[in-house]
Amino acid sequence: MNTKPTHNHIHCHVPYPQLSSYLDYVIARQINPEVFFSAEALDHLVWEELAAQSQTLHTAGLATTIHAPFLDLNPGALDPIIRQATLKRFQQVIQAAEVLRPRVIVFHPGYDELRYGDNRMAWLKNSISFWQEILPRAKELGSIIAVENIFEKEPSTLRGLLEAIDDPCFRHCFDVGHWNMFTTVSIEAWFAELGPYIAECHIHDNHGHSDEHLPLGEGLIDFNMVFKMLKYYAPDSVWTIEAHSKERLERALKAIENYV
Repeated sequence: MNTKPTHNHIHCHVPYPQLSSYLDYVIARQINPEVFFSAEALDHLVWEELAAQSQTLHTAGLATTIHAPFLDLNPGALDPIIRQATLKRFQQVIQAAEVLRPRVIVFHPGYDELRYGDNRMAWLKNSISFWQEILPRAKELGSIIAVENIFEKEPSTLRGLLEAIDDPCFRHCFDVGHWNMFTTVSIEAWFAELGPYIAECHIHDNHGHSDEHLPLGEGLIDFNMVFKMLKYYAPDSVWTIEAHSKERLERALKAIENYV
C-alpha cells in the first residue's frame, strides 16, 4: 500500500461504527478521518472506546473532524419540539467532540426553500438563537462549527445566518456535490458570497442529478475551478473526501494529488 503522507488538510468520511476497522488504514495512509455520528451511533456510543480511538489517532499525528447527524433534525424548525430534539442530538455531538477534539464539526442547517420559503425569516430567527446556545461549548474546545449547504440554490440564507452569528468559530462547509445538484449560481458567485467563511469543503463528484458521491473527476464538476476558488478564498480549509468505500477513496486520493 502506498503510505505517502497526504496533504495535512485532507480528511475522509468515516461512519463511526466503521472507525475501529479503519484505524490501521487511515494511520498507514496518513488520512485524517471525518467521523460521522448517526443518531443510532450516538445512542450506542461506548465512551471509553471513543477515548481510546481518539488517543490512537492523535498519537499517530492525525487530526479529526466530525459530521453530526442530520436526518429529521432542524435547528431552525418552526416546531419547538423538533428544535428541542435537534438540540439534544447536537449536545451529544459536542460531548463526542470533547473526546475527539475535532478541527471542525459539520452540521446541516436544515433550510429548504420549498418548505420554508414563506417562513424564511422565522426559520432564520430560530436558527440564530439555536446556534448562539451551541456555539460557546464548541469554542471552549477550539473547534469550528461549520454549516453545510444542502438544498440551497444560492447562498443568501446561509450568508444571513453567518453574518448574524458573526463569530470566527461559526463558518461554512461548502459541499461541492450538493452545490452541483441544486445551484442556480456559478461557483465563482457562490465563493464571492461565502468564500471567506469557508472552513471546510466536502469533495465528491456527480452528474448533477443525484448525490452519487463519486471520486472527483468521475462526474461533471470542474474541479480545476473548485480548487482555484478554495486556494484563493479559503487556503486553510479542510478538504474532506466524501467517498463511501475504500475503493472510491483510493481513486479520489489519487485524483486529488493533482490539486494539492
